[in-house]
This record gives sequence, C-alpha cells and structure tokens, in this order.
Amino acid sequence: MTLSLRHDFPGVRDWHYLDSAATAQKPQAVIDAIARAYGPDYATVHRGVYERSANMTLAYEAARRKVASFIGAASDSEIVYVRGATEGINLVAQCWAGEQLKAGDRILLSTLEHHSNIVPWQMVAERVGAQIDVLPLTADGRIDLDAMRAMIDGCQAVPRIAVDVQALDCDFYVFSAHKLYGPTGIGVLWGRGELLDAMPPYQGGGSMIDKVTFEKTTYAPAPTRFEAGTPHITGVVGLSAAIDYVEAIGLDAIHAHEGALVAKARTALENLNSIRVFGPEDSAGILSFAVEGVHPHDVGTILDETGVAIRAGHHCAQPLMRHLGVEATARASFGIYSDESDVDALVRGLERVRKIFG
Repeated sequence: MTLSLRHDFPGVRDWHYLDSAATAQKPQAVIDAIARAYGPDYATVHRGVYERSANMTLAYEAARRKVASFIGAASDSEIVYVRGATEGINLVAQCWAGEQLKAGDRILLSTLEHHSNIVPWQMVAERVGAQIDVLPLTADGRIDLDAMRAMIDGCQAVPRIAVDVQALDCDFYVFSAHKLYGPTGIGVLWGRGELLDAMPPYQGGGSMIDKVTFEKTTYAPAPTRFEAGTPHITGVVGLSAAIDYVEAIGLDAIHAHEGALVAKARTALENLNSIRVFGPEDSAGILSFAVEGVHPHDVGTILDETGVAIRAGHHCAQPLMRHLGVEATARASFGIYSDESDVDALVRGLERVRKIFG
C-alpha cells in the first residue's frame, strides 16, 4: 500500500527529504495547532484561575490521556512529559537506576545503541560501580537473541508501529514527538506507576512540589514530581495533534508504505556497482549504505546538489560504526510523506556520485 500525503507537509513539497530518522517534517495540521496554541489559545497551565488558562490546562492534560491511550498505558499518571527521548533515558538512569543499582550489578546494552542510550548508563555505572555488558549482533545486523537470553538468564517505533507498553511488559518506554511528526523539545517517558511513585524527583522547581518550607520540601505524586517549571505547553498541543494525524492514517498503513519504499530503494541500490548496503532487509523506514571510495559526507553533499537530503556520518552510533568496520555511513530514511519519486531521485543522485568519482 502506498500513501499520497506529500501535500500535507509544507516543508517537503518538491524537496526529496530522506532524513526522517533524524527528525520528521510536520504536517500542516500540527503547524496550525501550534500556531493556535501560541496565538489565540495561549496561556499558562495549572496556575491561572482565568478561563483561557483553565482551557489550556484541559487541553494539556487531555493530551496526556491521548498519549497514554496511544501507547497502551494503564493510566495517564504513568505519562511524564520530558524534552525528548534523551531526557527520558537520563531521568530513568539517574532517578531509578542510580537509586537501585549497586557495585557489581550489570547493565545490558546492544551494539546498536544510540549514544543517548549508552552515555547515561555509563555515568550511572561509574557512579555506583556497576558493569556494562554489550550484546553482540548477528551477521545481518540484528541483536543476537540467543546471546541475549544467555546473558540475562527495545524511539523509532512509535511513528510506524503500534506500541503497547503493557503487552511489551517493560518497565519504562521513551519517545520524542519530533520523530512522530510533532514539534521538537517535547517527548514522553512512560513508567510503571509503582516505579514512578518510588523514584525521587529529577529536577526541583515550581509545580513539582507538595509543600515547601526552608526546613523541608515534600513533592507532588507522579507524574507531576518529574515536571518542574513551566512546561512546553505548545509542544504538548503539537504532540496531541501529531497523534491525531498519525492515528487518522493508521500505523499499519504507514508501516506498509515505508516498508515498500525501503524495499524498492534497497533493490535499486543493491543493483548499483560499488554500493554496499547495511542492515537487515526488513529494517523499518531506514536504509544505510556506503559508496566504495567515496566518503559519506561527499555523497551527502552531491546528493544535496540534486535536491536529495540524506544523513551522513556516524549517526550517534560510533560503537556500531566500529563493528561495521567503517568510520561513517550514508543513510536514507523515509516518512509518510515520502514516495517513489524520492527513491528515483536517490538512485539518480547516486549514479551522479559514481560518475564524479569514477
């Protein structure tokens, strides 16, 4: 199944944008929601007794309930607003792991991890004396599940795959709005209610308190205790609009659309001489590759001259690059606004790269 949604995204139009894994373009519906939130609807939340503030508070908390439903949370009290997935991971690492782990405990990561899911755990491990173990990969770049089972006796998913945190039976889950076609600077941490209730605050300030005296301060229950200060109100409104947009299309349709484009692009690149394609054949929305004898930055620059935008570099995954035996790769990543013209433009651009470099 293919979608035709390019017209909904003013940031794309005639541009072949293939960097959605870094950040997704925004549909007009999200842009309009943010403009209203900054314009005629704007007011603070949880503080004002006047009508507009009350209305904005209702919209802000309605978004929390929407997020809870979107990822299958048992309660909206399990949804913590954060700046993005990175802050969510740091919050868990510092306020949960930092309180629970002790010297000799083990933290299990995989070779595939983004730096945002390596460095926070290293910081905790150094502080408490824990050990980090790294899961190996299979030959086609997947996590070695057999090795994982032996060693222990899962932010790109939510834009394209239905997530149910209860079915996953995980303790925490994080994602960023900007990869879900929403605004930057807002994300979500879901945590089991009993774990959030037992965790100390991450930051201190307004809103997260119960009672403050100079002798002692007590804190509000979760999730409020983790949301110090004036929140990113318009970001939450934009996130809510993004969820509405994605749900109206359907995650199954999105996944099928992106999968078809990746398959077409993968086949085309594999038929080009001197191009190495990385990763499993069914990778969701992403295709990483290298052109023999050409640095990925040069590939990205030449493609940009032809109107094609890709990512080139280590993708905040330097351990993975070392595992692959390269310094960097080029990466094309697709979104719901992508179509076959993007794949065709990518192939034409790569043919030009090969001609330039002989």
